[in-house]
Parts: sequence; C-alpha cells; structure tokens
Amino acid sequence: MKQLTLKLLAGSIVLTLSCATSFAHQDEETEPVENSGGILQRYGSNAASSLESATADANSIPLLRDYSSVTDEVLQNPPDSDWVTWRRTYDNLGFSNLDQINQQTVADLELAWHQEITAGNNMPTPLVHDGIMFLYSAGDVVLALDATNGELLWRYIHDGDASTSHKFGIALYEDKVLVPTSDLHMVALNARTGEVIWDHAVETGEATGYALRSAPTIAGGQVIQGMTASFVPGGGFIFAIDLETGTETWRFNTLARPGEPGGNTWNNIPLEERQGGSVWNTGAYDAELDLVFYGVSPTYNTGPLLYSLGVGDVNNDALYTNTTLALRPATGELVWHYQHVANDQFDLDWIFERSIVELKVDGEMRKVIVTAGKPALFDALDAATGEYLFSVDPGIQNIFSAINPVTGAKIPNPNVFPDPEEVRTVCPYYQGGRNWHASSINNDTGFLFVPIFEVCMDTLLDDTGTLLSTGLRADTRPMPDTDGNYGRLQAINLQTRELEWQYRQEVVPASASLATAGGLVFLGYLDNTFKAFDQRSGEILWETTLGSIPAAFPITYSIDGKQYIAIVAGQLNIHTGVWLGLQNRFTGFEPASQDPAALWVFALE
Repeated sequence: MKQLTLKLLAGSIVLTLSCATSFAHQDEETEPVENSGGILQRYGSNAASSLESATADANSIPLLRDYSSVTDEVLQNPPDSDWVTWRRTYDNLGFSNLDQINQQTVADLELAWHQEITAGNNMPTPLVHDGIMFLYSAGDVVLALDATNGELLWRYIHDGDASTSHKFGIALYEDKVLVPTSDLHMVALNARTGEVIWDHAVETGEATGYALRSAPTIAGGQVIQGMTASFVPGGGFIFAIDLETGTETWRFNTLARPGEPGGNTWNNIPLEERQGGSVWNTGAYDAELDLVFYGVSPTYNTGPLLYSLGVGDVNNDALYTNTTLALRPATGELVWHYQHVANDQFDLDWIFERSIVELKVDGEMRKVIVTAGKPALFDALDAATGEYLFSVDPGIQNIFSAINPVTGAKIPNPNVFPDPEEVRTVCPYYQGGRNWHASSINNDTGFLFVPIFEVCMDTLLDDTGTLLSTGLRADTRPMPDTDGNYGRLQAINLQTRELEWQYRQEVVPASASLATAGGLVFLGYLDNTFKAFDQRSGEILWETTLGSIPAAFPITYSIDGKQYIAIVAGQLNIHTGVWLGLQNRFTGFEPASQDPAALWVFALE
C-alpha cells in the first residue's frame, strides 16, 4: 500500500477568454454548521459572489474548437475514455471499462492536478468528453476545464438569488451543457463557449419549498428532471423540457391525485395534506425499452396514514411514495410502477439510483432494475414490466421480518413498529444504512459494491418527537452488539445473491463508490481518505489523504491513453455534518482541518 504526499500544482492558470478574469480562491472565513456534534467548520462566504462568468472564443482554443457533439449514440454507448452522464452510462452502474489503473498498477497512483472550487453544500459529479471536464460547483457555477491539467476554458455563473442546493451534477447533449439551478431554472449552455443558449424557469405557482438536486437525464429529445418537494402541498413532480426550444413538454405528479389512479391510497386526506414525493436521484434510461426509471420519496405527513380507515376501497399505501416509476421519455406516460414499501413510517426513502443490470433469473437473461432504500435492502424488478424478481438483504435492517417471495411485499416487524409505551430499537436509523452515496456494479461479474452505515435508533411514539408527523421520537444509538466499526463496504454477488466480502472500519464512507475494469473499487471516507479496494477480495491496495472530506461522486476517464481518477472534496452537505456528529458522539472522532473545496485528479506516475 502506498501512502501519497500530495503536492499542489504551482503556477497560475492561463486563460484565453473573452472575459479574462482570474480563478478566485475560496473565502477563508469559516462558520460552524449544525451537525449534531458541533465539530464541523464549513467555509462560509460563497466565493461565487466574487466571480464573474467568463466565456471563451472556441475558435482560438483547439480543445473547444474540436469538441464533438454528444449524440444519442454517445450517451447510449459512450467511449471508454469519457464520463458523460451522472453514473457514466444510462444504466447508472458507476462502472468504467478502463483498466490502465488496476490491481497491479494502482500502488503507483499519484496526484496529477488539483483545482480549488467554490465553497458550499454540494456533491458534484464531473463530466468528461473529448478531453474537456465540465463541473458544477456550489453557487451555480459551471466550469469547463482541460481535463489533463485543470486549466480553465470558460466559467458560467448563474445570476440567481437562491441559496445553493445540494447538486449531483449536470448533463451533456449535442453542443449543450444542461444545468439545473438553485432558483429552479434549467439552463442550456454552449459547451464550446459557456454562453447561454436558453434559460427556462420552472413554473411552481405560489408554492415554495421546491429544489432541484439531481443531474438531468437526457432521453427522447427531452431533458428530464425530478423536483424535490418535501413539505409542499400536493408534492413533487418530474418534468421534461424540449432540448431544442427550452420549453416544458410534460409533467408527471409523483403523488397520486384524488380521483386519479392510486388517488384512493391516501386515507381520504385532501390533496393539500398530501406532501412529499420528492425525486432526489437521476433517472436511469433504457433506449431499447424506451423507458426512464425514477424513484420517489416518502411523505413526511405520516400521522394521517398511520392507521387505515378501513373504508371501502380506500387504503393508506400512499402512492407513489417509495415507488419505482417507469415513464415514456417523450410523453411522461406511466408504463408501470412498483411500490417497494407502502405506508412508510420510518422515512425509508426508496429513492436512490435505479441501476439496470443484465442478470440470469430462473435460467433466463433479463434486464433487471436493482435499487435500494435506506434499509440497504435491495429489490430487483423486471425492467420491461416491473415484475418483482428478488431481494437482497445485507443484514443491516430489522424493520421487516419477511418478504413475500412472489410480490416482494415487505412484512413489518411488529417488534419495531412505533409504540407509545415501549422503546423499540430500529435499524438502521432515519438517515439510513445507506443514503445518497451510490453503489456501483460490475455487470461482467454481477458484483454490487455498497457503502453502508451501521447506526440504529431507539423510538417511542409519545407525540413529542419530530421524526415525521406521527410524533415519533427517535434517538440515535450504536447498532446492538457493535464492535465500533460503523463504516462498511460490502460486495454482493447479484447472480448468487450472496455476500462476497466486506470491509469494515470505524469511520463511515463519505462518497459514492466507483468500480472499474481494472478490478478496483474506489471509495472516500469522513477522515479525508480516498481508498482503492480489490474487487475480488476487499483488500485495500491504495489510499491517500485529501485536504478535506470527499463527499461526492468519483469518476474515471482517459486522454491520449492515460487514465485519471477524479473526485471533489470539501463541498460538504447536510448528511456529511450529521454523520460527523454521530462519529464524534460514538467514537470521539474529530475530522482533520478542512482545506478549501477542490477537485483532486490522480494518474499513474
């Protein structure tokens, strides 16, 4: 194992821009952030306020001039050298075919370049095409960089007044960079110059509380985006914008309306009391089936749903919460849906990435949607029909005592259901055994690599609690009989549905996982470390310490035959603060001092 000594690149960034402004460093002023432990310092003032947009003359910069169109074919079958969507491919596997950095060579991985970026709440995914890296940064900043050395090509700053939201990233299509903003716009930028092509303000009426968090999905000539709406009456929605005109073409409401299919699943409560249905993650797309797949969050207004009215055909399932939706990208038509958990009283959030995997099921190769919620319990569905196939339980949760083998219906464990007189230990706690930290899948081996958090909660239904509206009090606690290792990386064989290996340590993961054809899995941790594991054994083959916490999505790409690994560190989010507080409470862990937010890029010597 080789420990690296990281060196910052010296010198200035030379730009050829129509607006020649220097790249500003972060404001050094710090302010505390609430995180249950009071130990995290976050860079306070957003440096974006001191920056200006800087467009480029593409004709004078060969890298921009030679940029090729990101076609439907490129999105469906991207070159191995590129990372063109949130999880690299439409199937959301977080996997790359690159293998120059592998089990034998990874020990020689060194820092290639390092670029400071704006501070703020964010967990961005860099995109790379034709040697250019496009990166969303906090403050609605978009950077185009030379992916070999970090030199700035152009910079866009959105002129909005909303607080920066926790973005996963942006999207590429043809000559456009598609940017969801904190003030609810979708902006199309010219990929070669950084100039605005069109700017669409999403119509939300008088309601407030909406946010755009995920990276867009490009399909069917549309840029498709989910809206979060945790406490908004009527809930969230998924919408599409025509890529050429910048006008909205369709909208799908993620909570079933009264009088519409599924509208009788809300215990007869009126629409204004139905809330939630947020869409937090980027959709998957299968071009052959012509379907996009999204996950929908639960509601926080759980009190009216706790007990069924027992009236006629009315029930308290609350569609489409905790549901996988399969939609036609051109029209928004609902083709099928599958509800993973009905009447969720624990904020289980079956909302994370939908991954499309080819698996042999009952002797037949099938396209399978694999997805999990906070219990770190994975469901597998037939991508064409939504038929339930199987589940895989990594062994974190005690919320369900059984799963119907035909329907996949989860049987609640009566010993943990909210109770007004007895304290009950529920695992995991409401932030989840897993959260936004996406898993990765090697489709060739069927291995699924899952970042997991081992924390539980003691609950009491005493009407004093603030977890959801039921009045549930939830006090976090270590998992019973814990050995003090709260962070876990598990490798699960989806073909056999068995655990292949697991790596456990005291400090929990901070990033999504990245898998490569080089037999490696990359994962970042709260202690500023970034590690490479052997896919077959779980052995750590390389690790380094970054200047801050890598709470984002790592990627890999190649240029002129040279492979790079990239990850953003220091753009922290609310979940990072919560986990830091819990780590401090349970183990006394305190993070190292945090350097300014930055993009870190590694390559072989």
